[in-house]
Amino acid sequence: MAQGARILVVDDEPQIRRSLQVNLENRGYAVETAVSGEEALRSFTYRRPDVVIVDLLLPDIGGVEVTRRIRSSATVPIIVLSAIGDESKKVEALESGADDYMTKPFGTEELLARIRSVLRRAAGAHSARPVFIAGRMCVNFDRREVLLDDQPVKLTPTEYDLLKYLIEHAGKVLTHRMILQAVWGQGYLDQAQYLRVFIGQLRKKIELVPARPSFIVTDPGVGYRFCQDGDASS
Repeated sequence: MAQGARILVVDDEPQIRRSLQVNLENRGYAVETAVSGEEALRSFTYRRPDVVIVDLLLPDIGGVEVTRRIRSSATVPIIVLSAIGDESKKVEALESGADDYMTKPFGTEELLARIRSVLRRAAGAHSARPVFIAGRMCVNFDRREVLLDDQPVKLTPTEYDLLKYLIEHAGKVLTHRMILQAVWGQGYLDQAQYLRVFIGQLRKKIELVPARPSFIVTDPGVGYRFCQDGDASS
């Protein structure tokens, strides 16, 4: 699906827009561009892209609102672009439905990898997979069983539910509040320290080196991401 996938790039900086268009088209993608949130929404309605890349700071309605409006009617992957220091805005965008974010300036190869990742997730979003394999880990959802190097791992019910939620959104940045609401419920939304404790416990059980995790990696100031390949550098 990567080759020929339609990408909508939304950014009011001409140089960034032009650079992204050239680099993406050179890799076989079909690219549409927009300079504002309203133009982006019109383009999305008529063009129906496979991926949306949107800057958070736009001259009119802004990237968070663009994300919210698109997500209200479609499941298309959305990658937000953010200037350094916009941590709160990145969190807001993710909680509004964005799938990933990148901080400016960023490398072309990293962006291409993120695009491939969201396209893979979109393609497999509706496929039922009772068994999940990531590197040395195997999870059987029907049995609630976790194996590492073919050896069973004893997880508490909450640890298992936390791991399952991370796996279900593998490759996607999940904010603290998103995880807390999904695993513990509405009453725990402000318990970030509570989540850190459970992430630490889970890492001790599934990571070769908990201090240098390869499965559950931290996105500073935002949340966590599960690396499906078991390689945090991928």
